[in-house]
Amino acid sequence: MLWNTQLIHKYNISGPRYTSYPTAPQFDANISKLSLIENMLLPSNKPLSLYFHVPYCAKLCYYCACNKVITSDYQKGDEYLELLIEEVRLKSLMVNEDREVQQLHFGGGTPTFLSIQAFTKLIDYIKQHFNLLDDDIGEYSIEVDPREINCEKLAALRNLGFNRLSFGIQDFNKRVQTTINRIQSYQLIDDLMTASRELSYQSINFDLIYGLPYQTVETFTETLDQVITLDPDRISVFNYAHIPRRFASQKLIPEEQLPDGDTKLAILKLCIDKLTDAGYQYIGMDHFAKPTDSLALAQNQGELKRNFQGYTTHANCDLLAFGTSAISQIGHTYVQNHTATKDYRKSIESGQLAIMKGYVSNRDDQIRHNVIMSLICNFELNTREVESEFDIVFKNYFKNELTELLKLEKDGIIELTTGPHLIIRVTDSGRLLIRCICMTFDKYLNNVISYSKVI
Repeated sequence: MLWNTQLIHKYNISGPRYTSYPTAPQFDANISKLSLIENMLLPSNKPLSLYFHVPYCAKLCYYCACNKVITSDYQKGDEYLELLIEEVRLKSLMVNEDREVQQLHFGGGTPTFLSIQAFTKLIDYIKQHFNLLDDDIGEYSIEVDPREINCEKLAALRNLGFNRLSFGIQDFNKRVQTTINRIQSYQLIDDLMTASRELSYQSINFDLIYGLPYQTVETFTETLDQVITLDPDRISVFNYAHIPRRFASQKLIPEEQLPDGDTKLAILKLCIDKLTDAGYQYIGMDHFAKPTDSLALAQNQGELKRNFQGYTTHANCDLLAFGTSAISQIGHTYVQNHTATKDYRKSIESGQLAIMKGYVSNRDDQIRHNVIMSLICNFELNTREVESEFDIVFKNYFKNELTELLKLEKDGIIELTTGPHLIIRVTDSGRLLIRCICMTFDKYLNNVISYSKVI
């Protein structure tokens, strides 16, 4: 990957992250709930991916833009557990019980807010209603707040079948940690990593954030050195988007101490240089993985996919999601749960699915989804595959988009190989700008929605 400062400044605009297409802002609250349910009930033999959203956090991280509820009352976790169990029962009635659950993921919030007793009860119930794999070959992962877990809980989660972890690190610098209200020592992470390796967790991810207050190239160099020493299998480096008008907790962050745009770009370049020098493969956008990790292997084989959990090797699955704000994707149908806990609770307690809004993709959506996901995962698109699957002539169907692609080619972001079938290849200079390339095929873009910068 080549760093081209001129191109980055020109194309560093706001745009979607494309965990789906159409993206979540297109979901419709007025759509018929019955039609969504009918589409979810369509017969399928696809394997399943299950996602559980736990919104509770014991402490408020000022930078956070996730759907969350801050409370020190851990009893709320037990109450929420009962809602999840009922939703599992309701949704299990919609699918064939023989379909394998190849992927299981707990996100939040703070999933480890739940007690191990609650996890045990929930996993046992899931096993009764879904076909969980018991040979450790499924990708069963959980996001971890290091302040909310210990070695005993790590061992208990491993015994329940979890084999992947994602630690929220953000930054090791004490001044940055204090300012964002997320204090956790290097030694704590080191101890948890040692325990996780001894428990044979198959893959461990670190989440980092650049653009936080008081961050500099020098301080983040120290953080990256510590991260590399800890040796996680995957690393995600997210761009902090400061939008206090949307996320009230961000008002607690001193704006005058945020790094300027040039410093943020310098930190990102630092991340790319140091992590690739350390042997990590740049997967795309903000993700890195060891060459032996399944993400890297899938990308090298042209099989990498993307869904609401980010890059994945299991996007061939139907995704059933549980909990507040969680989004299911069944075939070409998207269904999002209520984002407010009270509304979610009201629906589940009345024996109804907690549907807030949804979307059913039309044929054009499906074509564009195919194009966007191929580009964002593999940095290449052979239009022959799209033409064959959808019976279209790519150059005719995307006549207007091709005009924009020629501009991107002129700037050296993509290469177009003409012939019987057009081939679009993202150049080394264009990889960081993949979201801009995908935006060429997004017919729903407008200036009303606030997206993060693409870099």
